[in-house]
Amino acid sequence: MTEKPNTYSALSEVGAIRENRTIFANIKISLLKSPLTARFGMVVILIYAVVAIFAPLIAPYGEAEVFPIPYAPWSSEFIFGTDQIGRDIFSRMVYGARNTVGIAVATTLLAFLIGGSLGLAAAINRSYLDLVFSRTVDVLMAIPQLIFALVLLSIFGSTVINLIMIIAILDSTRVFRLTRAVSLNVVVMDYVEAARLRGEGLGWVMRKEILPNILPPLIAEFGLRFCFVFLSIAALSFLGVGIQPPTADWGSMVRENASLIQFAKYDLKAGITPLLPAAAIALLTVAVNFVVDWFLHKTSGIRDE
Repeated sequence: MTEKPNTYSALSEVGAIRENRTIFANIKISLLKSPLTARFGMVVILIYAVVAIFAPLIAPYGEAEVFPIPYAPWSSEFIFGTDQIGRDIFSRMVYGARNTVGIAVATTLLAFLIGGSLGLAAAINRSYLDLVFSRTVDVLMAIPQLIFALVLLSIFGSTVINLIMIIAILDSTRVFRLTRAVSLNVVVMDYVEAARLRGEGLGWVMRKEILPNILPPLIAEFGLRFCFVFLSIAALSFLGVGIQPPTADWGSMVRENASLIQFAKYDLKAGITPLLPAAAIALLTVAVNFVVDWFLHKTSGIRDE
C-alpha cells in the first residue's frame, strides 16, 4: 500500500479553519520578535513601575525621616549613605521614583489631552479655529520652554499642581503640531466626509474616525514626550523650582548632594553618591527610547530582510 504524497492544495488551505489568536497571544508573539534593546527597555520600565508602586514596602526608611548622622558612609544600615541633613539616600531614591515618574506620567497625559484635542479640532475645522490655535502655538513655541517654565513657576509658585499644569500646557504645543499634521492626511478621506455628511458631531468624528487611524505615531510620540517631560521636571527640580522638599525627587537630590563629588579622591563611594539619581534618570530615558524606537519600527510597516 502506497502512502499518499504530501502535496500542497490551495483548496484545502482555503477550507481550513483559521485560528483566531487572542490579544495576549499576539502580544507574546510581538515580544518574542522584539530586539534585545526593546526587551531591555521594557524590563527597566517594569522595574521602575514596581519600585514606584511599592515604594513604602521597598524603602527601609521614611521619605523624610532624619537621622543624626549627616553624610554617613555606605553601610549595611544606610545602603547609599545619608545626605546633608541625615536622610537615607536609598529610601529617597525609591520614593523619588514614585514622585518624579508619577508626576511625569500625569503631565504627559494632560499634555496629550490638551494638545491632541486641539490638534484634532484644528485639523477638522480649517477656518478661524485652526488659525487661532496654530498662531497661539507658534507664539508659545518661540519662547524657550525651560525659561518660560521658570518664569511661570516663579510667578504662580512651585506647587505640584502648578508644575503639572505649566509643563503640560507648554508641552502640549508639540503634541498639537504632530496631531494636526497627521490628522490632515485623514480628514480628507471619504469615510470622514461621509460621517460629517450624515450629521455626526465633531467629537464623534474625532473619536471614531480620525483618532484610531493616527494612534501609532501618537503612541510613539507619547514615549518621547514622556522623556522630555521627565527631564524637564528633573531640570526644574535641580534649579530649585520643581518638586519642593521634603518630597523626594531625583533632580533635587543631585543638587543637594553635588558637593560630595569633590571628595571622590578620598572616598570613591561618597563621590559617586550624587551620580546615582542622575544615573536613574538617564537609565529610564534610554529604556523608554529603546521601546519607542522598536514601536516606531513595528508600526511603520518597514521589515528587516
